[in-house]
Amino acid sequence: MPTSEHPLGRALLDVSAECFGSMADILTVLGDDLANRRPDLPGANSCYAIVNHCIGVVEYWAGSFIAGQRIPRDRDSEFTATGRVDELLDRLVALQQRFPGWVEVAVTEGIRDRALAEGVRGGTTRVAVLATATPEWTLLHILHDIAQHVGHMEITRDLLLAERAQS
Repeated sequence: MPTSEHPLGRALLDVSAECFGSMADILTVLGDDLANRRPDLPGANSCYAIVNHCIGVVEYWAGSFIAGQRIPRDRDSEFTATGRVDELLDRLVALQQRFPGWVEVAVTEGIRDRALAEGVRGGTTRVAVLATATPEWTLLHILHDIAQHVGHMEITRDLLLAERAQS
């Protein structure tokens, strides 16, 4: 059954599009300076780093794990990344264009090559699930992760804008 007819696949693409749209809106509001700034909280990440990480999450779990592509990932460096918002937005748009194809693989074929994904060094901290994760679990894991990070971005945006307003 193609994604357009698959209830989970269609819902996943609709909700993830909302998440990606929220990420883009937050980055746009913050601009280069604030998007790259971390709030003064232990372990906090910048919105730029969070989106960069989410791109890595989707590329790894959907592109590498599900679709069998070998997409390089350095998970640790995702959280320290900085750069221009317009360039990150371009990467986010490109991801959104590739994501439906990967979801199509998940709902029509399943997971193409678990061994390939296991070979992507630094791809995940959840190595134990690679052998048993279903396509459905993997899609929901992606959605959980990106939705959770939209919440992190909303809090980060609010803190940074409040700090700027007090300056």
